[in-house]
Amino acid sequence: MATSELRPSFWRTLWINAVFAPRTSLGFMRLDFVLGTVFIIPLTQMVFFAFVAELAANPASSIGYVVVGNAVATVTYSSIFSVCQTTDHEKEAGTMEHLLVSPANRLALYFGRGLLPILISFATVGVGLTYAVFLFGVPFASGAVVNLALSIALTAFAMVGFGLLLGGVALYLRTSIILGNIFLFLGLLLSGVNFPLSQLPLPLQWIGDALPLTWGLAAIRDGIAGAPLSKLLPLWGLVALSAAVSYGLAIGLWHTFERRAFATGSIARF
Repeated sequence: MATSELRPSFWRTLWINAVFAPRTSLGFMRLDFVLGTVFIIPLTQMVFFAFVAELAANPASSIGYVVVGNAVATVTYSSIFSVCQTTDHEKEAGTMEHLLVSPANRLALYFGRGLLPILISFATVGVGLTYAVFLFGVPFASGAVVNLALSIALTAFAMVGFGLLLGGVALYLRTSIILGNIFLFLGLLLSGVNFPLSQLPLPLQWIGDALPLTWGLAAIRDGIAGAPLSKLLPLWGLVALSAAVSYGLAIGLWHTFERRAFATGSIARF
């Protein structure tokens, strides 16, 4: 029998993983977890950094600037922490070894598992921006809904791809929690969340430019301000490019660390 006959189709693998992931590798994402991520975390993070911005009195970091930045930065919790933890869950359940020797298409496998985090990421940023407009008085341009929604969707897609990339590294590590925390704080510092990148030293600006959150946040800020398509299209292109690079590197890293994890025995270490 040919190998292609044993390999499940791309779309079947994607759909099955999208449907079953909430019950298996994403089983920790219960209703209370999702509601807290979508409604509570954005509000508390935005309020905290709004007070920090008020105390700092930095003209370049107004309260409006900071609350929008943190509304978008909350995408990290579902796109990086949740996606990385699928690796931990598979190791804890003892199913990682079986998963990695399966003939399933890796992109379909991991992207299928990322569909729920993409939806939760979209909802989290949407709720956060709603708080920004109605609680903090951030101006919202009329007719900006469609462009803003597209900016949020692209950002959620790119950030889940980045989470999958880190999940590939976490395959070789004992746990992904430390890695997730590192990139949570890197995003807050280097992606223009609380202050413009221009206030950072040039080498740190380059690192910030390599993070998908930087371009997603820029697109969302311009989208909520009602920027024309001529300004949004280049930003959307950069967000899409960062997503493509993230997903491509994620697949490459998974193949690399699969072999490394098998060789060192870390594949079963939790």
